[in-house]
Amino acid sequence: MQLNLRGKTAIVTGASKGIGRAIAHLFAEEGCDLHLAARTEADLAAVRDTIRSKHQVSVTIHPTDLSDSKNVRSLIAAAGDADILVNNAGAIPGGAIDAVDEDRWRKAWDLKVFGYINMCREIYPRMKARGDGVIINVIGTGGERPSANYIAGAAGNAGLMAFSRAMGAVSANDGIRIMAVNPGAIETERLISLAQNLAGGASPEEAMKKMTANLPFKRAGRPEEVADLVVFLASERASYISGTVITIDAGAAARA
Repeated sequence: MQLNLRGKTAIVTGASKGIGRAIAHLFAEEGCDLHLAARTEADLAAVRDTIRSKHQVSVTIHPTDLSDSKNVRSLIAAAGDADILVNNAGAIPGGAIDAVDEDRWRKAWDLKVFGYINMCREIYPRMKARGDGVIINVIGTGGERPSANYIAGAAGNAGLMAFSRAMGAVSANDGIRIMAVNPGAIETERLISLAQNLAGGASPEEAMKKMTANLPFKRAGRPEEVADLVVFLASERASYISGTVITIDAGAAARA
């Protein structure tokens, strides 16, 4: 399928690992120039070097903390008139309300919730001025079936879902599409580490087998499967999609 993304410029946050890294690689495969942001310079540099070795695209890395709005403004200014923004940075800690204190809660929301909002706020006028642009917020299924044991994440994700729907419902007036993707259990370094901890130090293979036994297809999703969806949504093939949240979890969130 021809996505016609060659020559476009995409910003991907949280691009050093997992889903963000897979998204960056697929955009590069489609011929997009890239601005990649994450906190750790060495990890970003490794992604940049791998992409450059495979694809003839420009890759600029931005080691930065996007919980600080000054850094958000600097990133958007450096990226110029990017065509696509994928917000993917941040992980909100699990735990009930008595297990996540105010400081941890605020820090997590500053990066993921307010980070996403501030990135959208900063790039939107640039996209509006030229009458074109795509924003995709990678959120997570925690906001679809709220759990008291993931209270900070459930509330934050639900807020970002509402934000994406509300913004995407009116952004078409300015030629901009805004939507969200909710990945379920995806086989990232973070999930594998969590599985091993829960399994008492078992091998990664055994830990993941135990964790995913009750999931649809008895496996976690792959980062590349999320990337396939995100890059398709960013393309003109998805030109009538905006203001919606698409779940990619093989139906797990809909199970009783």
